[in-house]
Amino acid sequence: MINFNGNLLLEENIKLSPENRGFKYGDAIFETIKVNNNKVIFWEDHYFRLMASMRMLRMKIPMKFTLEFLEQEILKTIKVQKEAISYRVRLNVYRKDGGLYNPKTNEIDYLIDVKENKYLTKEIYRIDVFKDFYNYSGLLSTIKTNNRIVNTLASIYANENDLDNCVLINENKGVVEVTNGNVFVIKGKIVKTPALTEGCIKGVVRKKVIEIITKNQDYNIEETTISPFEIQKADEVFITNAIMGIQPVTAYKKKTFIADFSNKLAKNLKVLEITAS
Repeated sequence: MINFNGNLLLEENIKLSPENRGFKYGDAIFETIKVNNNKVIFWEDHYFRLMASMRMLRMKIPMKFTLEFLEQEILKTIKVQKEAISYRVRLNVYRKDGGLYNPKTNEIDYLIDVKENKYLTKEIYRIDVFKDFYNYSGLLSTIKTNNRIVNTLASIYANENDLDNCVLINENKGVVEVTNGNVFVIKGKIVKTPALTEGCIKGVVRKKVIEIITKNQDYNIEETTISPFEIQKADEVFITNAIMGIQPVTAYKKKTFIADFSNKLAKNLKVLEITAS
């Protein structure tokens, strides 16, 4: 069942209006959230990112949109799903119907869609660079809007070329992210990840991993510009998102990688998922 504005409805009863702004203009944002054993993982980080994104896009935030309210709406939706240990939740927020580029209103609708989370970390994970189109740098690119056409095309390219993922680059040919998450590159004791100014999504798990590495006295973390050539020279590469957590990359072009520190970070992140409030 789907949660539409607080009402639980069967999927077949959800009707998309031809005036839906998420459909017509991509005038929508979303959060992809993991729920394990009825615990919404890193919920505060997701919530505050959602609020910041709504403000940036000039959406009117309803008074009832509190941290507690939305968490309960997520859990309410999960209760009517087929029982599972882990769920993948998509919380979509979009401006109400009407208008052309200029909307009739800044008030919003929301929709919560829940699926069982079946993701398992892959032992073999191949990536390459997607060069056909750029993921432009800038603050707007850091928001999870419904405008995901570059990610879609890169995913099709990956599938056509027997890859698990693709690296997106910006207009300066710098690494931005992968199609579904942030990317980290390890060389020696330096861990690099693209700075937000490169156009990458302000990932919740990205933030958590940076916090973990910052506390590690043996490694230094840098948010910076990364060239695709640095991936090829790296000792380790891994990607992050809210569902997979940490996924080590094993191959980039003809280069293969170890996953020693990546696996240690994955264990630290698991502990954080369990212990975080």
